[in-house]
Amino acid sequence: MQKVVEIIKQRQRGQLLSEEAIALWQDWKWQVKHSIREISQVEEIFDVKLDAYQSNDIEKTIKSFPMAITPYYLSLVDPVDFKNDPVFKQAFPDKRELDIAKYDMADPLAEDKDSPVEGVTHRYPDRVLLHISNTCAMYCRHCTRKRKVGDVDSIPSKEQMLKGIEYIKKTPEIRDVLLSGGDPFLLSDEYLDWILGEISTIPHVELVRIGTRTPVVLPYRITDSLIEVLKKYDSLWLNTHFNHPREITEASKGVLKKLVGAGIPLGNQSVLLADINDSTDIMKQLVHKLVQNKVRPYYLYQCDLSEGLEHFRTPIGVGIEIMESLRGHTSGFAVPTYVVDAPGGGGKIPVGPNYMLSWSANKVILRNFEGVITTYHEPDAYKQTSNKLIQDATGIKPIGIQGLLSDFDDSITLTPSGISRREKE
Repeated sequence: MQKVVEIIKQRQRGQLLSEEAIALWQDWKWQVKHSIREISQVEEIFDVKLDAYQSNDIEKTIKSFPMAITPYYLSLVDPVDFKNDPVFKQAFPDKRELDIAKYDMADPLAEDKDSPVEGVTHRYPDRVLLHISNTCAMYCRHCTRKRKVGDVDSIPSKEQMLKGIEYIKKTPEIRDVLLSGGDPFLLSDEYLDWILGEISTIPHVELVRIGTRTPVVLPYRITDSLIEVLKKYDSLWLNTHFNHPREITEASKGVLKKLVGAGIPLGNQSVLLADINDSTDIMKQLVHKLVQNKVRPYYLYQCDLSEGLEHFRTPIGVGIEIMESLRGHTSGFAVPTYVVDAPGGGGKIPVGPNYMLSWSANKVILRNFEGVITTYHEPDAYKQTSNKLIQDATGIKPIGIQGLLSDFDDSITLTPSGISRREKE
């Protein structure tokens, strides 16, 4: 481990590495094997010594949620002011993680509740999430799945995977499968290839998505052999997880270029985090760097209500302010959708500034990013096509607000269960 400490310090000082050190550093398996898991290693790297009280708090936190930081990611931390560094805050435990706030939940998104079979979350009508790994290259402190990630021996077997794959096969409305975890890229090339191969044979599955943070915390995992596996599947999309512009390094740019060159569409999902990226300037820098590297900003997530994350959460108003600073102030494709993943399994709800101010039978009043208010006249001769025909063609009955808007059935209300006036009937 002393070798790891020396290499990290050399990189932090901008010193050239030996050929031997470069070979080790760029070996992703070496990075994972030598992940920083002990407080003493962090103390040595940053030449600090925590007092007994601080060390005890951090040890308690690690027992609740393990620490694992790749040497690569830790080398991005500013050694002069590491405690305030946005990279460090995402990676190093904080005693506030032990504080369970009033509204915190172990499973805020109700993924377990919406799991028809082991390893599958089926919330939206035409798509599912398939958990294929509970292992990550690094345990992000803001992880929404703290209840699962970091378990021992948590790579599902082929037998377990087949349960989820069989469910997808038997559910023809599923057209979109998201592979998640943990991090799917912590699987071997061969195992990932097998999973992708099994799913790709299902006729009604039109696309497969992979969510991975390896381009951020372990870019060396994106090897040429992994690229060759991914290139085999034309329906594949990939989402990364960059939260701060400092994370977009020369190494990460290199692997993004490889993925783009392989013809894989790239998106990015960021989480809004207090004291890390809750700034209009930082978020604009991030989305600009992403699009420069042909990564489309996809989602900006409000931090979930997972246990111990309250110190990461901002008011939703902060996110709306950030969106106000992006829409109209930069390229449209650089603007992510700001979403709250609704507690209790309600799914992603887009939120943002209001641009439609009012409307009548024939006019809509709108405002733009500058505050200019304008009128859009509705067409006089428009006659709507019946939604019934559209829904009959799909074979999927509309639900929720879509169901009320459609002509598929005669429903006129959506009534919550448990309302008092219903109890009186």
